[in-house]
Amino acid sequence: MFQPPRSQPHSTAYLRLLAALLLATTAGCANTGEYVWFQQLQPDTAQASSEYIIGVGDVINVRVLGHDDLTLKQRVRSDGRIAMLLLGDVDAKGKRPSALKAELEGRLKDFIVAPSLAVNIDEAQPIVVLFFGEVSRPGVVSLDQDRRLVHALALAGGLTDFASRSSIFVGRAVPTPMRIRFRYEAIVRNIGKAGDFQLQRGDIVEVQ
Repeated sequence: MFQPPRSQPHSTAYLRLLAALLLATTAGCANTGEYVWFQQLQPDTAQASSEYIIGVGDVINVRVLGHDDLTLKQRVRSDGRIAMLLLGDVDAKGKRPSALKAELEGRLKDFIVAPSLAVNIDEAQPIVVLFFGEVSRPGVVSLDQDRRLVHALALAGGLTDFASRSSIFVGRAVPTPMRIRFRYEAIVRNIGKAGDFQLQRGDIVEVQ
């Protein structure tokens, strides 16, 4: 994923170029005019869309219940993998913790009867999200523990006087390319948990 440099000026043309480059890396999202309203997402889809995506440098804690010898706590390597006893190297980057859990349980069935795992992120690396359009401080926003959309929007200075209160979009490339539309009121009042929507590394937030 293209990482926007912090040292470049945040002109409108520059930010649009960054957005175009980021969107160009999103397979299957050639028509970026398509979107889905946040409130129209199915509950399971909305929850999955907000679930954390594992990245390089994150510290993962994998507990195999009843098998302490298999329990591990590792930082995701630069190649996106962790090493696990019996399984060897396992790809972790770009996966949700729940998906990694299901994969590991499936692969451990060759060695353990009915394996049960718990996968947690003990330490998450900061992520960078690009804001452009009608926000007071367009540019890159670094998010640590609090990755909620409402918090990120506040860091970007909120909306300008010219912003459309019903045209806030989150563009996402992984794990499923999508463009989600939000209303400002829903975000600030957390209607349907819109404000609690968790941003992920590589997301682009556009305010029209």
